[in-house]
Amino acid sequence: MTARETFLAEAAKRILITDGAFGTEIQNWKLSEEDYAGNLGLSHEQKGNNDILALTKPEVPEAIHRAYFEAGADIAETNTFSANRISQADYGADHLVREINVASAQLARRLADEYQAKDGRPRFVAGAIGPTNKTLSLSPDVNDPGYREIDWDTLVDVYKEQAAALVEGGADFILIETVFDTLNAKAGIMAVKQLEADLGREVPIMLSMTLTDLSGRNLSGHTVEAFWHAVRHAKPVTVGLNCSFGATQLRPHVKALSEIADTLIMIYPNAGLPNELGAYDEMPDTTAGFVKEWAIAGQVNVLGGCCGSTPAHIAAMAKAVAGVPPRKVPVLEPVTRLAGLEPFTLAA
Repeated sequence: MTARETFLAEAAKRILITDGAFGTEIQNWKLSEEDYAGNLGLSHEQKGNNDILALTKPEVPEAIHRAYFEAGADIAETNTFSANRISQADYGADHLVREINVASAQLARRLADEYQAKDGRPRFVAGAIGPTNKTLSLSPDVNDPGYREIDWDTLVDVYKEQAAALVEGGADFILIETVFDTLNAKAGIMAVKQLEADLGREVPIMLSMTLTDLSGRNLSGHTVEAFWHAVRHAKPVTVGLNCSFGATQLRPHVKALSEIADTLIMIYPNAGLPNELGAYDEMPDTTAGFVKEWAIAGQVNVLGGCCGSTPAHIAAMAKAVAGVPPRKVPVLEPVTRLAGLEPFTLAA
C-alpha cells in the first residue's frame, strides 16, 4: 500500500492525531548560541534557527518527536518550518537547506518506524513546509502595489528544493502549512507536482491554511471556502487550518470547511490566545474539550496542536476523541467551483 492508501485506511477507523508545537517546546530547552551554531562555522548568529538543530543538536528535536509519539501522535511533522532557501538566507545557512531537510526527515522517519514496530500501528511523517517570509500576492511597498520581492518561478524552485530533500529523507507527505497567501500555496503545489514528475510517483500533499482575522480570511484575502476551491485540484490527502487562533475562534470555519471539502480535514489550533507576555495559558483538558466538540459533530479526521501546545495537550486530545467516529468525507455534486476572494459555484 502507498502512504496515501495506508493513511486513508487508518483514518477510516478513527480520528488520527498529529503532533504539537515545536518552537515553544524548543524554547523550553533554553539553548545557547553555541548549541544552535555547533561546529558548522557559519558567519551569522544562529540562535532562534530551530531548523538547524537537526544538524547541530539533533537530540533536541528527537526528544520532542519522542514525547509526541508517547502522547499518542500518529503523525510526526518535521522540524523544517523555515528550512527553505529564503528563510535560511537570514542565517547565512541557505547552502545547508538540503542537508537540514534530509536530516530532519530521517530523524522523524526513524522514530516513526520505531514506534510503529512497538505496537504495529502505522506512524507517518509529514514534511513540513512553511510559507517563507515572502508573499506572491501582496506588495511590501505601500507606494508601489505592483512590486513583489519574489516571483513565481523562484518560489516554486525554493519549495521544490525543500520538498525533494524531505522526500529523500523519508517523508510520507509534504505538508504545506500556515498558508497566509493562497498563491504561495499554489507555488508549493506546483513544486510538488514537478517533483512527482521527476520521481515518477505520487508525493501526497497536505494543505493547511491560517486565518489572519476572525472573519475567516487569510492574508491574501481568501475565505476558507475560496481557498479550498483554489487548491482542490491538487487532490490533497488532508486540508485544514492551523495556527491562527485558539479552537474556540476556529469553530465556525472548521464547520464550513468540513461541509465542502471532499477529502480529510486536519485541524491543529493554537493552545488558545497568547497572554500579554506572549505565552499560552490554555490547559490541555480545555483545548481537548474544544476539539472534542468538532469530533462529536463529525467535522474532523485529524487533530493536533500548533503554537503553545505541548505533549500534554496532544495526550489530552488523543484521550478525548478515542472512540469517536471520524468524519465521513462528503460526496459532492460535480459542478464547476471557482474562487476569487469569495467562492463561486457555477450552476449546473
